[in-house]
Amino acid sequence: MKLSEIYELANSIAPKALSDEYCREYGAYDNSGILVDAGEEIKGAVFSLDLSCAAIEKAIALNANLLMIHHPAIYGKISDIKADDPTLLGGKLVKCLKNGISVIAMHLNLDGAAGGIDETLAQGICASAGGTLKSAVLMHPLSQGGYGRAYEINETPVEVLAENMKKTFSCARMLSYGDGEKKIRRVASFCGAGADEESILFAKQQGADVIVSADFKHHLIALTRELGLCVIALTHYASEQYGFEKYYQKIRQRVEIPCVLHADNDLL
Repeated sequence: MKLSEIYELANSIAPKALSDEYCREYGAYDNSGILVDAGEEIKGAVFSLDLSCAAIEKAIALNANLLMIHHPAIYGKISDIKADDPTLLGGKLVKCLKNGISVIAMHLNLDGAAGGIDETLAQGICASAGGTLKSAVLMHPLSQGGYGRAYEINETPVEVLAENMKKTFSCARMLSYGDGEKKIRRVASFCGAGADEESILFAKQQGADVIVSADFKHHLIALTRELGLCVIALTHYASEQYGFEKYYQKIRQRVEIPCVLHADNDLL
C-alpha cells in the first residue's frame, strides 16, 4: 500500500483541511500531515498517540514501516537532526529513516473532526453517567465538527462521575475539585490541553456544572472553582487515547495491511 493511499484514507476521516480551518479561524498552529516519507511501500502500521521511543521500537519489532500519530513530533523549528540529540527528536527521526519508517500526524483535524477525539471524549463522559451524547453546543465550530463541547448528562454526583470516568478512559491518575456530592447535569469538556480562560468562560456561559480537560494550571483551577464549577482533570494522554483508539479501529477495518495500536500506559 502506498503512503499516499493510506494518507488519503486517514484524511477522509479527519481532513487536514479542518486543521487549516481551525488555525485560520481561531489563531492556532498545527503541523498535521505526512511528516516523514521514507519512500517505501507501507507493509504495516503502528498507531500511537506520540512518536515515542517505545512506539518506534514496536514498529521495528513488528516489521511495520508506518507510524500513525496524533501529536506532531515535528512541531517547531528544527535547526539540525542528530542521532545523539539530547531532546530525543533527532534520534527518533534518524531511527525512523534508517528503518524505512514513515510518519503521519493527525492532530487538530482529528481533535475537531466529526466523530473525532473531542467528540469521543464527550461520548465517553456521557457513557460514564449511564447515557449517550445527544447534542452539544460547540465552543469552536468548524465546517465539519468542532472543538469544545457543552452538553447534558444523566444526573450524577461528581465523585461518582469521576470514578466511572477513570474506568471508561482507563485513567490511572485523575484530579477532581468540588463537593463530591454535587449533582452534575451539564458538562463542558475539551480534549487535551484545552483548559484556558476562554474554555472556562464558555463552560460558565453554557451553564455547565463541571469542566473536564487536562493540563490545568493552578490559576485556571482557582478561577473555575470561584465561578462555582467543579473540575475533573484527566491526564492529557487519557483524554485523547480513548478517541485515538476509535480512529485506529476505523482505519484498521478499511486497510489490508497489519495495524497495531500502541499505548504508552505509564502516561495514563
